Amino acid sequence: MRFILKLFIGVLCIGNSLCVSAQDYMPLWSENEMPNSLGKKLERIEERQRVTQIDVPGMYPFFTSMEENKRSAVLIFPPGGYQKMTYNIAGIQLAKWFNTFGVNAFVVMYRLPTSPDLEDRIYGPIMDGQRALKIVRANAEKWNIDPDKIGVMGCSAGGGLAANMSTFTTDYSIISDSLDRIDFTPNFQILISGTISMSQNAHQGSHDALLGKEATEENEKLFSGELNVTNRTPPAFITCAANDPVVNPLNSIHYFEALQQASISASLHVFPEGKHSIALRNNPGSTNLWTELCEAWMKHLGLLETNN
Repeated sequence: MRFILKLFIGVLCIGNSLCVSAQDYMPLWSENEMPNSLGKKLERIEERQRVTQIDVPGMYPFFTSMEENKRSAVLIFPPGGYQKMTYNIAGIQLAKWFNTFGVNAFVVMYRLPTSPDLEDRIYGPIMDGQRALKIVRANAEKWNIDPDKIGVMGCSAGGGLAANMSTFTTDYSIISDSLDRIDFTPNFQILISGTISMSQNAHQGSHDALLGKEATEENEKLFSGELNVTNRTPPAFITCAANDPVVNPLNSIHYFEALQQASISASLHVFPEGKHSIALRNNPGSTNLWTELCEAWMKHLGLLETNN
C-alpha cells in the first residue's frame, strides 16, 4: 500500500503547478444565486477542525500530478452526524491518499441542515452535493478529468450523503444556469460506515439532525439509500465494522442487498473490528486492509487506467 502524506504550513502544493490554499477554495454558488437560502450572512464556526457552520459552501480541490493522473476524481463528503463536518481526518487526509495513486479529489464543505440560513433544512446537503459534482464534471476537460470517472465518497453521515447522491433521481440543484444541463449522477460510490438508512436501523442523531424528530415517512424513505436503488445507481465499495456501536452495520448490509437485487456491481467488506472509527491507517487487525481493497476495486472498474 502506498501512503504518502505531506503537510505544508499555509499552502499545500500539488503537482502540475497547482497549489491548494485558502484562495483556492471553490464556492459552489455565485453570490445571490444560492437556492434554499434566506439570504443571511453567516460566519464559519470551527473548533478542533470540526466545522459546525459554513459561511460559504464550497470545496477544496486536490489535484494529482500530471504524470500520475488517472483522470478519475472523487468528491469527499466529511462526516459529523449532519451537525458538524470533521473535514481534516475524514476529508483532507483522504484526498491526499487518493492523490498518491493518481486520483483527483475534492473535499466538499456542504451546508449542514442545522444552518439558520436554510429555508428547508432537509435539502441543503444534497443541493450542495449535486452542485459540486456538476461543477467538477463541467470542468472535466480543463482539469484533465474523464467526465465518466467521477465518484463520491463519505464516512458515516458523509457516506449517507454519498449514497443519496448515488440514488436520487431528482436534481435539486437546478437554478436555471448552464450547469442545469450537466448530469448530477456519480459514476461510482465509496461508503465507509455509512448512515445510509433514515428508516429501519437509522442512526438517530443523524436522522434527527437531517429530517427532524417528527420526520415524515415520505422523507425517511426518500433519504434511505437502500430504498431508492435503481438501474442508474453506480457501482459501490462498502466498508463497515461488525462491532460498530454507533451506526448499525445493517445500514451497509441492506444497501448491498438492494444493489444486488438491482444487479448493480458492489463490493461489501464487513470487518470484525473497527467500531465507528475506521481510518486510513492504524485500524485493528484486518480492518487495515480496506484501503488496499478500495484501490484494487477502483482498478478493477478501470478507474486507475494509465492516462493516455
